[in-house]
Amino acid sequence: MSENRARRVAGQIKKEVSQIINLEIKDPRVTSLVSVTGVILTRDLQYATVYVSIYGSEEEKRDTYETLLRASGFIRGEIGRRIRLRRTPEIAFQQDNSMEYGARIEQVLKTLDMDKDQPEK
Repeated sequence: MSENRARRVAGQIKKEVSQIINLEIKDPRVTSLVSVTGVILTRDLQYATVYVSIYGSEEEKRDTYETLLRASGFIRGEIGRRIRLRRTPEIAFQQDNSMEYGARIEQVLKTLDMDKDQPEK
């Protein structure tokens, strides 16, 4: 299987999963903003890991993630309907906390900068 093809299919899956989550999942537990940040597809196109960033309180994040896990069968079925593949890949969700991690690092760096600017006593 070509790496380019796997990358192209991963891009299609990312686009479709994003639309499905944001427009078609009507579960009230999906109260926070969900962003699909990436998809890694195995070379044989059998398994797709979908990375999602979930914004909201810790409880909202947990509820939203659990809802996505429960909806993975529905999402897989929708992908199979929308994208022509011989076999629709198994979907596994993984939380992507890189945005929060980056914000925390930025906050620490600003704190260090403020400490540097303070005169010593």
